[in-house]
Amino acid sequence: MKTQNSYKTNKKTDQPGLLVLEDGNFFLGQGLGFEGSSLGELCFNTSMTGYQEIITDPSYAGQIITFTFPHIGNVGTNSDDLESRKPRLSGVILRSKPTSPSNFRSKIDLNQWLKINKIVGICGIDTRLVTRIIKKGGPQNAIILNGMDYKRENIDKLRKRARDHLKLNNLDLAKDVTCLEPYNWSQTLWTNRNKYGEASEYKHKIVAVDYGLKQNILRSLVSNNFKVEVVPASVDFDEIINLKPDGVFLSNGPGDPAATGKYAVPLIKKLIHRKIPIFGICLGYQLLSIALGAKTTKMFQGHRGANHPVKDLKKGNVLVTSQNHGFEVDPNSIPSDIEITHISLFDKCIEGIKSKNGPYFGVQFHPEASPGPQDSLYLFEEFAKMIEQNAKKN
Repeated sequence: MKTQNSYKTNKKTDQPGLLVLEDGNFFLGQGLGFEGSSLGELCFNTSMTGYQEIITDPSYAGQIITFTFPHIGNVGTNSDDLESRKPRLSGVILRSKPTSPSNFRSKIDLNQWLKINKIVGICGIDTRLVTRIIKKGGPQNAIILNGMDYKRENIDKLRKRARDHLKLNNLDLAKDVTCLEPYNWSQTLWTNRNKYGEASEYKHKIVAVDYGLKQNILRSLVSNNFKVEVVPASVDFDEIINLKPDGVFLSNGPGDPAATGKYAVPLIKKLIHRKIPIFGICLGYQLLSIALGAKTTKMFQGHRGANHPVKDLKKGNVLVTSQNHGFEVDPNSIPSDIEITHISLFDKCIEGIKSKNGPYFGVQFHPEASPGPQDSLYLFEEFAKMIEQNAKKN
């Protein structure tokens, strides 16, 4: 075991902070956000902007995010840039203590916002070194302590707590972050009046299955003339059919797709049997792939950032994408009746598939996040076209 750096606090109000990895590395720093301790799988995100959206993405449930960009918190927080009602991640790690926010949209500074949302964090950490440890050794668990005693003799116990904490492999977390009851969504994307719009008309009705749904996905669907009914991950086939949808959307979410697939895949197979158009994003794409005969596997690194180049194999162009996933579709498991539509230019990971036998497709990345800024919003339009073509056939 070895300590990697020591952050000296200068103010009486500063809280001590400690980060302990299951491999024995530990980092002394300054506590941030909610006072307490938190366990989770350590990962890193390379995005330079959008930290509030990242922190509120339900797909990060069970994970501690290391932000590689050193200036996190400089634009504060607001009530518009949320991707869910409640953050689900386990903690955050920052290089520097957030400065006073400098943005006209800011309502609360990041540190106070983390406290309000009970998110344990630490700053003053060599995030570049933490990232290198993850890149070399792969995913591992860690524990953050904020404002608590971290005498050296406790390091072994903390390391054991991290090592014994549940891994994401074989873990279904969608059931923990999904909505409890169905609801309608009518809010659109940001308008030229600097606010979200409200839809009054629609062309198609879809059911969105919530495995950890991001709100901007819903806005993107509504902005493409969809009436959206959101249902919990535990929804059964008859409940969906009774809503009489023109199509079904499978959302992003946390955890192992194979674990969530134990109850999600049988449902998706029934939808496929009925020839109901399906569009999946991230976890939803992985679940659709399993239902179509493929398999998923845990990645050594995972993709988390807003600058990932993905090639659209049909159009030949390159998309700048936002990503957050630690599992992937195994390229060796792809059946012959599945067409690979997108690949990562970082590591050739499969980023999109389409069935040759029906109206079903999905992508691994997040088109609603718009880092390009609008490179991949066309996928929502393709979903609408797919529904229209399917209606003509039937």
